[in-house]
Amino acid sequence: MCNNECDATTEELAHPPELMFDIEGRNPTTFWQSTSWKKYPKALLVNITLSWNKTIELTDDIILTFESGRPEQMVLEKSLDYGRSWQPYQFYATDCLDAFTMEPKTVQDLSQDTLLDIICTEDYSRGYVWKYDKTVRFEIKDRFALFAGPRLHNMASLYGQLDTTKNLRDFFTITDLRIRLLRPATGATTVDENNLSRYFYAISDIKVQGRCKCNLHANSCVYDKEKLSCECEHNTTGPDCGRCKRNYQGRAWSAGSYLPIPKGTANIWLRMLREIGAGGVANRKEVAPQVALSTAPSVHVANSKRDCECFGHSNRCSYIELLNTVICVSCKHNTRGQHCQLCKLGYYRNASAELDDENVCIECNCNPFGSVSDRCNGTGFCICKEGTTGPKCQECLPGYLWDDGCKSRVCDNELLRCQNGGVCVNNIRCNCPSTYSGLLCEKPRCESELGGCGGAESGQATLTPPSSPRLLLLLLLGSALLREASCWPAAL
Repeated sequence: MCNNECDATTEELAHPPELMFDIEGRNPTTFWQSTSWKKYPKALLVNITLSWNKTIELTDDIILTFESGRPEQMVLEKSLDYGRSWQPYQFYATDCLDAFTMEPKTVQDLSQDTLLDIICTEDYSRGYVWKYDKTVRFEIKDRFALFAGPRLHNMASLYGQLDTTKNLRDFFTITDLRIRLLRPATGATTVDENNLSRYFYAISDIKVQGRCKCNLHANSCVYDKEKLSCECEHNTTGPDCGRCKRNYQGRAWSAGSYLPIPKGTANIWLRMLREIGAGGVANRKEVAPQVALSTAPSVHVANSKRDCECFGHSNRCSYIELLNTVICVSCKHNTRGQHCQLCKLGYYRNASAELDDENVCIECNCNPFGSVSDRCNGTGFCICKEGTTGPKCQECLPGYLWDDGCKSRVCDNELLRCQNGGVCVNNIRCNCPSTYSGLLCEKPRCESELGGCGGAESGQATLTPPSSPRLLLLLLLGSALLREASCWPAAL
């Protein structure tokens, strides 16, 4: 029990920090007390840090009850990263302009647009008149009321804002709180330097009400081995149920939704082959003295059993850790793809069938001689070779004839006649006599002898160069003598 004396070395007279969180209602009241302001005028600075080692969502006002006078200057700070960094929540002072160069405001001065503003208030720093005027508040519910109405009747509006506005969610979310006491109560008078032991801080109670942040994927939060943890559902895991369990990454993770009120929406992640457990009613847990945690509104999910999300074309999945995704394995019914949602090459989608129909994919059946490959487009039409046409490339264009594929027409008995006695065979070639060649037998066939293509048949004389060098020399000399003789005078 506590009395008006303070001596940290004596159990009966000590006022340790734990007394800020014990059961209230005792008489006399228990409280924590700081050292006195014996080093005045040096500031009497005290930090009180509350850590949960867990992300908490505030649901009601933060209330500090002082056994001494309320401090003349104080700052309430929050952390979202387990104390690595801090941001101010609210400033408190008897004179905001003098203490923090800020205009004094109250929560009633805020609007939906300015709700996230950090303000300095003078409402909780003036000297008290009666016993119950010892509290300092950070007003959570008054801020909620800006969206939900004065009596919080329109919670759907508030939850709709929390669903869609990350900054608003973060504003009411903490991992740690820090109370920075900067100047003790002096009774609005000058400090009596002859009686400095009367100036100190004393807090009898700190009340923080909230719930574990579980991203609406848990119905309860448990305190075990000095640690808070969400009992994650919907195949989620992590301190805040902030990721999918291994082998359950068939869909990208997302938080549950507060809406529709009161059950919300779960956003379930599919497990591979086992049954998904059911949700339940939210449990309110008293985790630490005056720190109430719960997971409301509850998210209820009916029992369900689902295989891999493969549209019934496979019951096997594989988790690829590098890509953080799950793919279906051994797709049946001529399907392929991450979820067996595509058709194999050589097949196309049956537009009249649902994705889970065994006949969702139809074989292309492209003609192997008339098509470029066995693949077709989304309507079943194949890619045809030159001269070929038809959905399956099984027909010929005009001017082409089918012969294990379409080949160009070469001859006929009307316009494209074979010449020199040639005979048209199946319109694709001329059967020429032995002495002619060419597409239409229009070229004489050359022999391999020295005479080449010359002779009586061609009417041409072909000179063949002599093969002997000596014979060539004699011919050249003879030609020169003939030219010389033709130039002599006639008299000779």
